[in-house]
Amino acid sequence: MESFLIIGFIIVAIVLWLWAIFDITRSRFKNPYMSTVWFLTILFFPAIGSIFYLLFRKKLITEGPRKFQPKFNRRELK
Repeated sequence: MESFLIIGFIIVAIVLWLWAIFDITRSRFKNPYMSTVWFLTILFFPAIGSIFYLLFRKKLITEGPRKFQPKFNRRELK
């Protein structure tokens, strides 16, 4: 019985860890250095870091649609 509980906790911790890493790579942070800080935090403290990141992510990430801002000139395409 205890081994199932331990395995369950390990699986939940791994899923939270992977979810947090994926979310960090896909999100836009208000401060660009915060993604590196959170990535390192989750890398060194996987279970606790993932939980804290997922709890505080709303305050760290800019919401809203991304703006399309191409850096090329249309004349270069022709």
